[in-house]
Amino acid sequence: MSDDSQRLRGVRASRWTKRRRRIALTAAIAAGLAVCTTLTVANAQSRGPGDGGVRKGLERLVHEDDYPAALASSTGRDGRTHNYTAGVADLKTKAKVPVDGQVRAGSNTKPFTAAVVLQLAGEGKIDLAAPVERYLPNLVRGEGIDGRRITVHQLLQHTSGLPDYAQFMEAPNGKGRHLYVQPRSMLDLALAHKANFEPGKGWSYSNTNYLLAGLIIEKVTGRPLAEEIDHRVIQRAGLHHTYFPAPGDESIRGAHPEGYLAVKPGAPLEKITKMDPSAAWAAGQLISTPSDLNRFFTALFDGKLLKPAQLKQMRTTVPAPGLWPGARYGLGVISTPLSCGGLMWGHGGDISGYHTLGGVTDGGRAVTVAVTADGPSSARGPADVQAVVDTALCK
Repeated sequence: MSDDSQRLRGVRASRWTKRRRRIALTAAIAAGLAVCTTLTVANAQSRGPGDGGVRKGLERLVHEDDYPAALASSTGRDGRTHNYTAGVADLKTKAKVPVDGQVRAGSNTKPFTAAVVLQLAGEGKIDLAAPVERYLPNLVRGEGIDGRRITVHQLLQHTSGLPDYAQFMEAPNGKGRHLYVQPRSMLDLALAHKANFEPGKGWSYSNTNYLLAGLIIEKVTGRPLAEEIDHRVIQRAGLHHTYFPAPGDESIRGAHPEGYLAVKPGAPLEKITKMDPSAAWAAGQLISTPSDLNRFFTALFDGKLLKPAQLKQMRTTVPAPGLWPGARYGLGVISTPLSCGGLMWGHGGDISGYHTLGGVTDGGRAVTVAVTADGPSSARGPADVQAVVDTALCK
């Protein structure tokens, strides 16, 4: 195993746990459920060169890291797609994991939101260098917080200094996750706290940035965020299994594995698939599949969704301390060094019940891995997810 791969597996649990909290909606834990796992592999085409490594990686995620299910979809330079599953879709029924099943994509929503903002910038409707105040007057005010000093660009790159509302959300009881939450309520929660730093003077991952980006999209277009993401990104990229849940839509529409949550290592898992994801909104509400996320990132970095100037801005990165080794953040996307050299361009997502990670290389490979538990079932679990991603892109 390369030094980079060993380093990825050695990321401390505290760092990963902190990142999970940014988008998760937590709930009380119910009675324990025993884990019984199986492995299946379904390839749309012939087996690729990294097939064995991906299969072993998924086995490790299920058997050693105790994720109920793991799914992966990879696309090679030849355009062939390979789909994999491991584990069970439901701990009670032991149902098989649906191949390329739908999952809550969490913060993978951010590059969708960023793509819409950048499209509007390319159309001359948004100025990335303009202050948030221009689009949302008198809205962003707080201790050390002033929308007249924060730019749209800083929102997309997490350099605004705005506190993350998700860090201040109370853990709801069993019924709490079914409540609809207005974006303005989450913004008020964030603005009740002090800024992390002066705009442009640091980097800190904050869902509040993307909540504001979503509000700017709605203000500029006069249309709902979900509608703009759908016709500007989802339809243009040909994503047939990706959607932005409507208010009150708590279920996952297509075939999917159940999502589970644990609040601490060794705690029993509770099924948490059915929930209202409105608190995540522009920062993390999308539902998708691994292959659709691959298709999205491929279209995005192939220049099919953005003009060259805006794509160049998206790919201009700054160090992102607190994510994972070597991570750098652009405008809604993360670059990650690979053990074989080069970079992966993509994102990750954590929301109650699901963790996803993936992206594309400049050489045309793509992979997304999803697991069905957001919670510290294993201290090394997220690092092992990243190791599978690295294996798929490097073999």
